[in-house]
Parts: sequence; C-alpha cells; structure tokens
Amino acid sequence: MSNDTQPRLRLEQYLGMQIKRQRQEQELKLADVARIANISQGMLSKIENAQVSTSLEILSRLCDVLGMPMSKLFSQYDQPDGSALLVKAGEGLEVVRRGTEKGHTYRLLNHTRGPKKNFEAYMVSMDDASEEFPTFAHPGTEFLHLLEGELVYRHGNQLYHMQAGDSLTFEGEVPHGPEQLLHVPIRLLSIMNYSKDS
Repeated sequence: MSNDTQPRLRLEQYLGMQIKRQRQEQELKLADVARIANISQGMLSKIENAQVSTSLEILSRLCDVLGMPMSKLFSQYDQPDGSALLVKAGEGLEVVRRGTEKGHTYRLLNHTRGPKKNFEAYMVSMDDASEEFPTFAHPGTEFLHLLEGELVYRHGNQLYHMQAGDSLTFEGEVPHGPEQLLHVPIRLLSIMNYSKDS
C-alpha cells in the first residue's frame, strides 16, 4: 500500500499524542499536570489516549501548564508525515493573486500550513490574449519556466520573448509581469524564493 493512501490521524489522536509527548519530555506526572490544569486525572488520560474530544479552553490550560504555545499544538497537524509534499496534477491549492480578476488561475503547488515558507511555487494559467496585465513587485528572487504557449514578459524596462521550455530568473522587487500573450493557452511555473541567504 502506498503512503498517500494511509489515513490521517484524527485530530483528537494527534492532540492527545502531542500533549502526552510534551508531558513525558518534561518528565511530568499525569496527576500533577491534571491538578494544575484543574481537570481530573481520568480526563487528562482520556485526552492523551484520544478517548474524548475536549474544549479549546481545556487545551489552552494544558498548553499553559506544559509551557507550550497553543499554536504549536496544532502547527504540524495537517503537514505530511514524511519530509516531502506530493501535489498531484491539477490539485494545487487555488489562490487569489493580483491577476485573478483577469481570468488568470494561480495554483499554489507547495501548500502547507504552519511556519512561513521561504519559497512559493505557482502554476499560472492564462488564456485570454487580448487582456491587459497587472504589474507585480515583491521581495526575493523569482524563477519562471514556460511550459506551454508563448509570451513577451516584462522585467523593469526589458522585454523577454519566451517560448515553451524557456526560463527566466530575476529580482522580484523590480516591477514585472506579462506584456503580451502571443500564443494561448499559457501555463507558467512561477517559483518565488524569499530566502535572505545570497
């Protein structure tokens, strides 16, 4: 059986495991944590073993007792168990960006919740050759790879004629964007790197 068919932990199981792990790492007794959090020992045991759903208030008290922020409790829940994120064709998270109102579709290919990523990858689809385009400017470096179609892309005062298979890398803070769509439909892979390392 492949990894992508394994069922995800229920939220109660995940929270219980996190609380139990945190308590055991600090070598705290179940009875002491329950007493300070003002819940019964039996209730804490049921929470840790996913035998009961509990309120956010109780979870908040447990986090306080264990000295962990509530956000940490949930931060890894919907991240994959392994070290890689597989996004199947057509399944990227559709997001709203400048240009969406022009009929462009942006699919975020490295969607995970949690800490801010140091890069974002988008599949951009454009199919109306007659439209005007927004200009973009953002921190970091951007890499474009044209998978399908043909266009003229502007970066600052320079124009770049791109055909399928061509790539373009540039500083994101300089205004940029499509200038003219020569052959539609267009599919463009856009990767933005926000890393501070040079």
